[in-house]
Amino acid sequence: MTPKNTKKSVAVIPERKTKEVETLKKLVKNKKTILIASIKNIPGGQFQEIGKKLRGKAIVKVPKKSLIFRALDQSGNEAVKKLKESITESVAILFSDLDSFELAAELIKNKSPAKAKAGQEAPKDIVIEEGPTDLVPGPAISELGALGIQIQIDKGKIHIKQSKVLVKEGGKISAGAAALMNKLDIRPFTIGFIPVAAFDIKEGKLYLDINIDPQGTLGELKEAYSKALAFSVEIGYPTKETITFLLGKAASHEKALNSLAPIQEKSAEDKIEETQTPENKPSDSEDKSSESERPSEDSSGEGK
Repeated sequence: MTPKNTKKSVAVIPERKTKEVETLKKLVKNKKTILIASIKNIPGGQFQEIGKKLRGKAIVKVPKKSLIFRALDQSGNEAVKKLKESITESVAILFSDLDSFELAAELIKNKSPAKAKAGQEAPKDIVIEEGPTDLVPGPAISELGALGIQIQIDKGKIHIKQSKVLVKEGGKISAGAAALMNKLDIRPFTIGFIPVAAFDIKEGKLYLDINIDPQGTLGELKEAYSKALAFSVEIGYPTKETITFLLGKAASHEKALNSLAPIQEKSAEDKIEETQTPENKPSDSEDKSSESERPSEDSSGEGK
């Protein structure tokens, strides 16, 4: 009998994959930030466009999940292995010298609007606004009517009479609604890399659920500034931003105080006249006689 071969065969890793793992390991060691981004449902053309915009700012790789895991495991950095929990299917891994949040902001900035497709969930209320359209009368009239949109014809074009919520947030988009939005060039979706997690190599910090909302943040800052300004004026705290309001407030207070102040004091003569009663008040004849009894003076100043 020939002895059985008990040795297990060792899988040979293709050289191409080995080189790819080595490239990823070098990037892990040499770059400041590693960011995992979802690229689900991104068309190939748009993916290439985003990659071009990120040139000089980040290196974009889309290796297989197993190769990313192997590169992280062999990097020699135990902390970076935490990223493995955020790596699922349809992700890209980006390497950059930018800060994690700077890189995430670049991804958000490079998003672009996209048309709706039937069956998708509305990311927010989709509204057909009141006003003119470029649609001409024809099949569009029945399409709009089927969706409960009131119209009128103005100068040969369809005019929306009243705004209407076509699809509520979270609702499924019907084929008719999707077709109408495409005709009106309404693009309720945005396509781009969605930041999922990032790791700062130098700091050893892992960032999860990165949410970059420039418009929302700007709105919050404006609201906070408005509240702080009003509070500063209320407590009389002088700054270059509040001084104009404080002066205006002081002027209004001055007017209010003046309206409540007592009537201006009368002259001494007015007071004497008011205190004289009809009995002791000299008559007009007495006044005249007293005046006639007064000695007259000549040019030399002596009395006559």
